[in-house]
Amino acid sequence: MLKSLLRAMTELTSRKWISRITGAFAQSRGSRIFIRKFASIYGIKVADAEKPIEQYRTLNEFFTRRLKENLRHIDTTAFTLVSPVDALITGCGVIHNGTIVNVKGQDYSISELLADEVQAKKFLNGYYYVLYLSPTDYHRIHTPIEGTIIGRVHLPGKVYPVNNFGLTHMKKVLSRNERLITYINNNMNTVAAVKVGAMNVSSIHYVHEHKVQVERGEELAYFAFGSTVVLLTETNSYEADPTVQLNSKVLMGQKLGTMVNKS
Repeated sequence: MLKSLLRAMTELTSRKWISRITGAFAQSRGSRIFIRKFASIYGIKVADAEKPIEQYRTLNEFFTRRLKENLRHIDTTAFTLVSPVDALITGCGVIHNGTIVNVKGQDYSISELLADEVQAKKFLNGYYYVLYLSPTDYHRIHTPIEGTIIGRVHLPGKVYPVNNFGLTHMKKVLSRNERLITYINNNMNTVAAVKVGAMNVSSIHYVHEHKVQVERGEELAYFAFGSTVVLLTETNSYEADPTVQLNSKVLMGQKLGTMVNKS
């Protein structure tokens, strides 16, 4: 009964107009007074931020803060796939004939996630990661590989929460929420970085909307509040690092695995 009530309440608060209101407040000067409280509640390491906390003018500006230079190490090993974000791995494994299996008890079709059956064929039996950003985390998203951006797709949708409750009790949140998809090719194969919006997130923004050539670890986009990134690799194109496991915490730039030539 309680679960059904919570699900119904989540449905009611998943409307874009509600996110627009909360987003507008977070971008207002009046929200500044909540920055220190927010940082304290979520245990954010304010010393890691690019600027002193008093220099952030709005709550949204603090959410989307950059880190101090060189605070994250970006793995430079050849053909490495790195984490694009600071996050918790809430799902990872081999894609089974176009299906991501058992992410918090639910299966996801790649064609639904990408809303593109042609693109989905590349990833039918590839590998995936579901990377969840909590409010505590650094919210900027970086490129997982170097190469050429060969496609950008925006898919409007809901703004359900992508936390444990949302992924477990709401129906297929990852493929129903707003998504911003970037396809990056490194001359061997393509990686899809699917940025999934969440409750109270009014939008997902590119840092350089028209940039084509990118370096590994370069800023790609950012969320307001926490959300999720789903990484997809093509069939026979990737070897996962066995030390990176489900429910482990990763940092931006950390090695997830190695890209290989498709056979």
